Amino acid sequence: MGVTRFAPRRAPAALIAGALALPLACGLAPLAPFDIRAAAARGPESLAGLASEVSDAVVNISATQAMDEKRGAGQSPPEPGTPFDDLFDEFFKRRSQGEPGAQGPRAPRERRSNSLGSGFVIDPSGLVVTNNHVIADANEVTVIFTDGSKLKADVVGKDPKIDVAVLRVKPDKPLKAVKFGDSDRMRVGDWVIAVGNPFGLGGSVSAGIISAVKRNIDSGPYDNYFQTDAAINKGNSGGPLFNMDGEVIGVNTAILSPSGGSIGIGFSTPSSMIQPVVEQLLQYGETRRGWLGVRIQNVDDTIAESLNLGAARGALVAGADEKGPARAAGIRTGDIIVKFDGVAINESHELPKIVASAPVGKDVEVVILREGKEMTKTIRLGRLEEKDRKLTEAAARRGEEQKPPAASEAVERALGMTFSSLSDDARRRFSIRPGVGSGVVVTEVDPGSGAAEKRILAGEVVVEINQAPVKEPTDVARRLDDLKREGKKSALLLVANGQGEMRFVALPMP
Repeated sequence: MGVTRFAPRRAPAALIAGALALPLACGLAPLAPFDIRAAAARGPESLAGLASEVSDAVVNISATQAMDEKRGAGQSPPEPGTPFDDLFDEFFKRRSQGEPGAQGPRAPRERRSNSLGSGFVIDPSGLVVTNNHVIADANEVTVIFTDGSKLKADVVGKDPKIDVAVLRVKPDKPLKAVKFGDSDRMRVGDWVIAVGNPFGLGGSVSAGIISAVKRNIDSGPYDNYFQTDAAINKGNSGGPLFNMDGEVIGVNTAILSPSGGSIGIGFSTPSSMIQPVVEQLLQYGETRRGWLGVRIQNVDDTIAESLNLGAARGALVAGADEKGPARAAGIRTGDIIVKFDGVAINESHELPKIVASAPVGKDVEVVILREGKEMTKTIRLGRLEEKDRKLTEAAARRGEEQKPPAASEAVERALGMTFSSLSDDARRRFSIRPGVGSGVVVTEVDPGSGAAEKRILAGEVVVEINQAPVKEPTDVARRLDDLKREGKKSALLLVANGQGEMRFVALPMP
């Protein structure tokens, strides 16, 4: 049975016109015009029909984790915000205080902690979608239906990056199921309802609108959330966000709240991201994402100015994997990716999402900017393996007092930094790997300088300035003089850490 789109009732145009004319005929002051758009903004007259249509397909998820108390005694509680945090808090509290009436050491025994979340049925045969963090590392998962019945669930597959998991139950009869809708058609201001299990209370319905789209909350590499003011609380995780046609256009995943309760800022992962992952988990039991093999960073106004780009756009390539598809196709450090497979890249965080959703082995056209010229490269995408996902970050050196450079080494001061030759002695003192082939090493950084603000550290190596290599400290001074003559307001440094990982840093010219 289809679901009717609910809308406020509208009076016929003739009736509205007559109502406005009547006071004039009677010599009365005219009534204020009836604003149909304002009436529509108040939302549907009732959501009861929609709620009853979809609620039976929404389930509660109970995830149980068994823990050996003896093994747990030497472990720390999990990080705050995990599904098991409240129960672990109670467990460790009782461990430290002792059970009432306990005499001497207790024999180790198994403890069981539970988390509650939400989910929804996508196939009458028993396929259920929820958040990965709801089931976490649970030993046992139970799906609870609106009629109170319970079924044990097997985990078909899960993906922590998108935070989705697919479960399978074996019902005696077909289940009520809902289908995914087109999340790309949702607009800011469209009405939605969230159904789930807030605070373990059971099936609850809340309504609101899409407050924002493409929201990045820095929770992972593929952030692309709907923001909604439909109430989402703890326990709603994994539950569906419905459009007015009863289709799932999002999976409720996170909230922003200082208290842990809803303040009208909740986040749902769009169905356009969820559905392809669900299909891969069902087909392969794992995800298979496209891989370009580049490390990227955002292009801000300062970098755009230093590279004569005009407006800031694209993803700046800070490094290319030696065995990756991009390197094989001729992509190199310093290129700016402005279009991928026909899609314009306005900000760097857009690129990983588009690449990951592209099929493995597909030949795609990538448009880059290099030295102010636009060129197109054809790249055959590889597959993103787990080892490729774990990109390391530069480790901050804390409390290390570095020796001053040897008197025999050339030294130059510029941009709030002291530079020295990349000698064998400098490599030993700063633990710089052989993979960093050339450049000048930063030996000191003035605390109040722009370099310090951009987190350049002593021991890092400046490899290029405005895409021209520097090999000796004197090259730094010469290159900066050239930029001054060219009227540049900033200098673009390619900086490598001791492990060889590179990034671009734009610093204002003195």
